[in-house]
Parts: sequence; C-alpha cells; structure tokens
Amino acid sequence: MGQVIDLSEFGDGLREDPHSVYARLRELGPVHRVRLPAPEELETWLVVGYEEARAALADPRLSKDGGRFGVRFFDEELIGKHLLLADPPQHTRLRGLITRAFTMRRVEELRPRIQQITDRLLDEMLPHGRADLIDALAYPLPITVICELLGVPELDRAEFRKLSTETVAPTSAESEYEAFVGLADYLTELIEDKRSAGPSDDLLSDLIRTTAEDGDRLSPQELRGMAFILLIAGHETTVNLIGNTVLALLGHPDQLAALRADMTLLDAAIEESLRYQGPVENATYRYAVEPLDIAGTAVAQGDIVLVTLSAADRDATRYADPVRFDIRRDTRGHLAFGHGIHFCLGAPLARLEARTALRSLLERAPALALDGAPGDWLPGMLMRGVRSLPVRW
Repeated sequence: MGQVIDLSEFGDGLREDPHSVYARLRELGPVHRVRLPAPEELETWLVVGYEEARAALADPRLSKDGGRFGVRFFDEELIGKHLLLADPPQHTRLRGLITRAFTMRRVEELRPRIQQITDRLLDEMLPHGRADLIDALAYPLPITVICELLGVPELDRAEFRKLSTETVAPTSAESEYEAFVGLADYLTELIEDKRSAGPSDDLLSDLIRTTAEDGDRLSPQELRGMAFILLIAGHETTVNLIGNTVLALLGHPDQLAALRADMTLLDAAIEESLRYQGPVENATYRYAVEPLDIAGTAVAQGDIVLVTLSAADRDATRYADPVRFDIRRDTRGHLAFGHGIHFCLGAPLARLEARTALRSLLERAPALALDGAPGDWLPGMLMRGVRSLPVRW
C-alpha cells in the first residue's frame, strides 16, 4: 500500500493554510494514502488532483453508503438516511421526491424576501461603523432564509445555530454526538408539530405531503434526514461562501476595485471565490464497492476515498496560476458544489443569497475594509470558513 502520510504532522498548518499542504501533496501525485488528524484518525485515500477528483465524484464504484461496509456515523445513526449517505436507486428516489417540492421556481420566488432580510440586516449593522460580518450578515441571512423556508420557529434558531455548527465543525467527539442527539430530537418534534398543525406552505410541510406518481412518499425517518441535510447544507455553506468572498475581495484590493467599477462582474467574483476558497474543503466519504484504479493507484474494495474539492480547484493543470484570486478568470468546471449525482441541491439558493448580500453590502458600504485579523478557521476538514470577520466602513 506504500507510505501513509499522517496529516496530523502538519499541525495547525492544515487548518490555517490547507492549500499549501495540498499543493505539496499534489506535487507528489494526485492520490495519497493518508491518516486523518483527530478526531477522525481514519486511514483514507486523499484525491487532490482536479481530473481525478472530478472522475471520482461521478464514479458509481465509489459508494456514499457506508452502511454497506459496516460504517455508520452519527448522522445516520441518530438522524436517518439522507442524500449524502445514499446511492442509486435510493438516492434517485429521495432526490426525486425532494425536487418535487424544492424547485427552481420556489428558489426564485424567495428573491424579494432575501433582499428584504438583507436590507434589514444592513440597516441594523451599518450605523455602528464596524461589525463582525459573520454575526451581522453572513450567518443571519442564510439561517433566516432556510428556517423560514422549512418553517423553523424564530425562537429556535439560536439553539439550532449552536447544534448545526457543532455537527459540521465539531470541537470534540462528545460534543459532536450531543449535537446530533439534540438535532434528532428537535427535528422529530418539528415534523410531528407540522403533521398535527395541518396544511402550511413551508417546504417541510410540502415534503410531508409530497407523493410520487406511484404513491411513494418520504418515511418519518427520511423526512428527518431530509430536514437535516436541508438545514445544514442550506445555511452552513452559504455562511462560508459570503464570508470567504468578502475576505478574498478585501485581501485583493485590485479585484475589489475592478468589481466596484463593474458590478456585472459580481457573478464571476462569486464563482472565483467558490474556486479559490470554497465553503466545503472536502466532500464526504466515499467507499470503494470493488477494487479500482485512481490515477495508477490501486484502491481496494471497502477503502475510504476522500475527494478534496479545494485542492482540485487549485490544480494548475486545470487553472493557470491557481493561487491568484482573479474575478475575470474562466472558472467553469470548478468543483466547489461537487459533481455528478451528488451535485449540491442548494447551489442555486446559495448563489442567490451570496449575490444579494454582496451587491447590497458593496453598494451600501463603499469604504468597506478589514478591521483586524479574521477569526480562526473552522476546525476539521469538512467546512472552510472563518469564525469571525471584523470589518469597518
């Protein structure tokens, strides 16, 4: 099997600047056998090359269902099966049922409400002259949107933030487990409340009612799993997308000036931010259902494969001078939202929220600047974002 690279040997450097670590690995080859740092401490294949990552994300020989190999994580044990833990035909069925309710039209209908929430948050923030942009805008916008979309009461949102953040960027195995227990209990109660409350127009109520042409519907456990993945994926990634984009722009004054001079570049700036510092560092685990070859590396049946999205999107064989943040770059094909059947269902909503927040912020705060060092990067290797982003204007 060859050398196993212990990623814990990189220490804090893996969290503070994972791109440098991945670049060193990529110079040695596109695929490596690694041991993940605590708390996971698993051995896995790490895919850091662009073409290899793109192929792996769409390879049906790489399963998302760890249960086929006796592997079950807290989300499956306590929440239930969801899209990120399922393969076809189960994945096809689950995605088909949710797309009946979570349509592009539904996302587009949220546009005025997203603008309204953004305006309110900026009205509250701007008179102070300085703020933590994560707490003032990047977090409350997507959490409000997804909670309203799903019908989560406003009083529950502060507790939900604490639980959800701990599930995607855990500080310890114990606190991660407790967060999943809390979320499972909460979602079970929320679904039961909606069942008993009668017809409503929120997405979770629609999912409860949704029926396929053959009469199929989501089971109570599947509903809980679906609510979990929508709540988590529907806001955690967008928080980081907004925060990372602002951080990249403020760290590259020439690019910020170019955007301010031509706001038609806004969508391109968001796509470049997704490539340059995407909100998801690594895709979730995949498992080899049969022996396979990835770029000349023999992967045995049952081996875990981790596709590093942020490394793939900085591969110089795909993007010239990849460490440069360039909002005029052709970013087509970036993997920030994944690829293949597991491409992020919420990508259109994330892009809409980021576009609305950034346009409004830049228009209303023409002197926006950093107001000190950003906070720590989130722990773990799943999410990529800072805990705080002090700004002034």
